[in-house]
Amino acid sequence: MTIAARQFTGLAAMVVAVCAAVPGAAMAQSADAALLAAVASPARTAKFVARDPARHPAPELAFFGLRPNATVVEIWPGGGYWTEILAPYLAANGTYYVALPPPKADEDAAGKFRAKFAGKAGFGAIHYTVLGKGQYDIAPPGSADVVLTFRNLHNWMYDGDAEQVFAAFFKALKPGGILGVEEHRGLATVPQDPKAQDGYVRQDYTIALAEKAGFVLAGSSELDANPKDTKVWPKGVWTLPPTYEMGAVDHAKYEAIGEADNFILKFRKPAQ
Repeated sequence: MTIAARQFTGLAAMVVAVCAAVPGAAMAQSADAALLAAVASPARTAKFVARDPARHPAPELAFFGLRPNATVVEIWPGGGYWTEILAPYLAANGTYYVALPPPKADEDAAGKFRAKFAGKAGFGAIHYTVLGKGQYDIAPPGSADVVLTFRNLHNWMYDGDAEQVFAAFFKALKPGGILGVEEHRGLATVPQDPKAQDGYVRQDYTIALAEKAGFVLAGSSELDANPKDTKVWPKGVWTLPPTYEMGAVDHAKYEAIGEADNFILKFRKPAQ
């Protein structure tokens, strides 16, 4: 059996195991073969693949109901962890939008992202839009089947436009479309800092934001839960991997804790 085949088989077994372990409809839909193949691709960046045990890409995307012919909008993709999976997965039959943050005076993360993925073999067309203060047209209105954001909400809270961002998600989605949100889970016993300066956001706070925009909660998943994360760290969530904001100080301790405790929420835009 080739390495790729072993990876594919292992991913399939993992998805089946997760679906069996999580009750209810939350994990009822398993990942399809094309999604498993995209996750198992040897072309993915090694440092991204190393994070798969913490991020569970195949079962998480399956939970959101992705299909190869969907129109998907990914918001603020960072270094491209999810892009390396979504772009090949959607290349043949789907439509893939990436909403980048606007350029800043001291850096051009958007430009670097475009350059990184320009003409990449097997990725198909990536349609670029912008999401930032005063710029919320992430896709044509009512065109998207799925909008996805991974660990970004705290940034919009800090910028003060989280409500406008959720309204943009709602506008872009078709009736019945899905919004998938992954975020660092804040303590339910502590009032939410409206600026989310430590990077943590309460799950109930997120649900309220989405419902205010018109969404209905359609499910939640504990795939990315981490009970070792106390949420009380000297540099907020960035104390933990992969950032290690404390550098060498207590590095082994934070490495043992692992990535932050994250919630995964699925919202639906009402059909009418």
